[in-house]
Parts: sequence; C-alpha cells; structure tokens
Amino acid sequence: MRVGLMTKEYPPNVYGGAGVHVEYLSRELAKIIEVEVHAWGKQDISTKALRVIGEEPWDALQTDGKFKAALESLSLNLLQMTSLGKIDIIHTHTWYVSMAGFWAKKLFNIPFVLTTHSLEPLRAWKAEQLGSGYAMSSWMERTAILDADAIIAVSHGTKADILKAYPEVDEARIHVIYNGIDLDEYQRVSAPEILTRHGIDPTKPYVLFVGRITRQKGVTHLVDAIQYLPEGTQVVLCAGAPDTPEIAAEMRAKVEEARKQNPNIFWIDQMVAKSEAIAFYSQCAVFCCPSVYEPFGIINLEAMACQAPVVASATGGILEVVVEGETGYLVPFEPDPVTTFPVDPEQFSRDLAAKITALLEDPAKARAFGEAGRRRVENTFAWSAIASQTAALYHSLVDPQ
Repeated sequence: MRVGLMTKEYPPNVYGGAGVHVEYLSRELAKIIEVEVHAWGKQDISTKALRVIGEEPWDALQTDGKFKAALESLSLNLLQMTSLGKIDIIHTHTWYVSMAGFWAKKLFNIPFVLTTHSLEPLRAWKAEQLGSGYAMSSWMERTAILDADAIIAVSHGTKADILKAYPEVDEARIHVIYNGIDLDEYQRVSAPEILTRHGIDPTKPYVLFVGRITRQKGVTHLVDAIQYLPEGTQVVLCAGAPDTPEIAAEMRAKVEEARKQNPNIFWIDQMVAKSEAIAFYSQCAVFCCPSVYEPFGIINLEAMACQAPVVASATGGILEVVVEGETGYLVPFEPDPVTTFPVDPEQFSRDLAAKITALLEDPAKARAFGEAGRRRVENTFAWSAIASQTAALYHSLVDPQ
C-alpha cells in the first residue's frame, strides 16, 4: 500500500503541531507501508519506503492581500493532482491541503482520509490573519470534511467539536487517533549552556512557554500573568512565527510593559531548534500552555516527556493529555461562544499565575508531576502505536471486508 500524506509543513519548514505530527507519523508509517509526503517548498527526497515531494504555489499569484495564502493553497492543491494517480489512499493535514484530498477522490477514485488538527469555524480570529481568505479557508475545510471517507480527530474533544461545527457529518466516519511523541528524542537532558547562551540563570527556576504567537496559543495571557508571579521569577518565552504584524506588535508591547515590573523575562522571538526546546523543557520549573483553543496540544506531550510539570488551560484535547493533580494543573476559563477567548481575561491570567506559583513554591510536587508526566507519555502516546492505528484505518478503506 502507498499513502500520499498531504501537508503544508514538513522539515525543514515546520512551525506548528501539524507539521510535527506529519514528520513523525510519516517516519513511523514508512516502517510498515510505502509513504509519499507532498509538502509546500521545493524538495525531492527518496529513501527505501519514504519519498518527500515539495512544490511551490503558482508564481502568477502576485498579491499583497491577506487572502493570498488561501489562493496559494488552491493553486498548489491543483498542481499536486499531476502526481497522485498512482497512490492507494490520500491523507490530508489542515485546510491548506484539504482540497487535494477532495479532488484526488473525485478524479482518481482514491479513498480520502482527513486529519483535523483544528477547525476553521472555531477559529474566528483567523480572519485577522487571512482577511477575506478566511471565507475561502472555511469553504475548503467544509467541502473536504463533508466528503472525506474517514476523518481522524486528534482527541475526543476534537471529535465533539467536529460534530458541533459540522452536524451533517456521520459520526461513524470520525476516528479518534491521538498525536504522539518520540520517546527516545524527547527526554530529560542537562544543558545549562543553552540557557546561559540566552542570558538565563540555570541555577534559578523559570517558567517556560513554547509556541507560535497566535491568538489560539494564548501567550499574551501568560505575559499578563507575570505581574502576579513571585517577584523576580524568570520567565522564558520561546515564541515566534506571529500570525500577523498586529499580534506581533501587541506581544512586544505587553512584554515591554511586563519587564518594567520584572526584568527577568527572556523572549526568544523565533522558533527554536528541537535540541534547544528539549533543553528548555528539561530544566524548567513549570511549563505553561495557556491556549484558548487546542484540539490536542502536542507541546504538553513534549514537556511531559522531558519531565516538566505542566500548568495548562482546561480546554479541548489538553484535558486528555494533562491529568489534573497528577501530571500538572488545569486552569478553567469561561470562553466566549464565538471567539473562544476568555470572557474575563484578567481572571484567567490570575488563575494561571496562582497555579504556576503553587508549583514554584512546592518543588517536590513539581518533581512528582514531572515524573508522572513521563510515565503517562510512555504508556499512551508512542508514535509506533499511533502509526499502527492509522495504517489499520487505511486498510479498512482500501480493502474493506
């Protein structure tokens, strides 16, 4: 069997959880079936069981409009049709490539699997990033998700969201298969030199955030929480790839304001290398994930694998990853029904700070949470098991009994 995995992100161009997912899923699947990865960005790499084919959107699409990303997605999905006729099953990841699956099914009668890592109807703030292109991204996602032969939800919470956003979808077509983690790569290390390189004192505890600067990840709520943390607490923000210039400017203003009260804020405004992220996870006192919308939250797995205790928002798939009072603390908030933003953002920031402070003041409990987190990822989130579940779904569609 040969599967075509369609993705916008693939190494070396990975900036979010979907790209991480496809990177590791393709590697594990290639151990049991043939895999073609079709990604954005020119590349052509072949190994015994894995081929990576990268293409660029049409050059003719010259525009400065925010809708450019949606137009580019359609153009690249059309271009990819020229190389999909010889695969047995197509599997898309994110709306950027969803129409490739739709067209492959229609043109070549290929079974179509779609993994949803997030849902456009639940991300109204995407209009800030995509402009009028948000209407196009929403149309592409809806068209594909209603036509897919099977939909993979990365959590039970995501499955519920799919049925809420698209009530026409037959629940029997939705299959829950979690994200995973490379347990050999993500494990605790000691690398204080990486901290000192960024001016961080490795002898003092610090709170860590890793992720993109986007409304979804809620990093500005953590910045607002800094004023409520114990005086002088080190805070490390590995936060890059802003969705828009506007949110980048907002983030910068908030960090500058917070530094007036606490100068020990270290903002690394780029997506850090994997080895650096592992070092940061391994040595932090608390990892914080303040997402306001999170179908899964792979960064929590990464932190837990490195034995970091977690303080995370009680939303979406995070509820299935972080175990309250065992691997970390979950912080609830009342979401706006349209944007999912906290109705009371100040209270949310105060509540984040209270849970972070509780762990900063109880290192023994923090250490126990970290050890329990490692055990949890070992028992539940290995990529080998996730690849086996995915391949079994493929076989059920290609060779139905």
